[in-house]
Amino acid sequence: MVRLPCTGVILAGGAASRYGGLPKGLERVGGRRIIDRVADVLRDVTDDLLLVANDPAAGGWLPGVPVQADIVPNAGGLGGIHAALHRARSPVVIVAWDMPFVPAPLLSRLRIMGDSADVAVPESDSSRRGVEPLCAYYSPACLPFVEQSLRDGDLRVVGFHANVRVARLPADAVSAFGDPELLFMNVNTPDDLARAEAHAATAHGGDHRTQEQRQDDAGGAARR
Repeated sequence: MVRLPCTGVILAGGAASRYGGLPKGLERVGGRRIIDRVADVLRDVTDDLLLVANDPAAGGWLPGVPVQADIVPNAGGLGGIHAALHRARSPVVIVAWDMPFVPAPLLSRLRIMGDSADVAVPESDSSRRGVEPLCAYYSPACLPFVEQSLRDGDLRVVGFHANVRVARLPADAVSAFGDPELLFMNVNTPDDLARAEAHAATAHGGDHRTQEQRQDDAGGAARR
């Protein structure tokens, strides 16, 4: 099967009000900027990159990566998805720029799920929506329905889902990639940054599996 080209989108919109208005994705976790961590995993699973950001300085954040500002202002995450699809005109895998621990294998799984869906999104108990729409796959088929939601003033990030084919990666399948509390951790506050840095500083800072998963895998390797 020939897979359509896919753009990896780093979503950097938002006022970062809980972070004092500072560009939180430029903070460092484990010695690397969060935006670089996100860009690296997206490069592993997509064909090119796009930065969706409204900050006038965004052009200097990732040299060589094109920048697209929101087309519809003050529309939150939905406005970011709209800008990404409008600019890319291709399937996109979107990750918010304040999520330092999203692993490439999870994003690859979402992209594969997108072969038979318009949206592929992981389930998450930590989200009030039950899914993580800012760590997800979207096809161009979503664009007219996103635009309709914007015209209607419905800024819910999942509001258009009823009109498209949605594939949800079940929570138990998500857990195979590691602890969801780490996978989908957002650095929204200085306290969040401190917790992320503490995790990155551990021996397993680059390993998203739970301790039980690591023990199981180690036991399997010993038996082989």
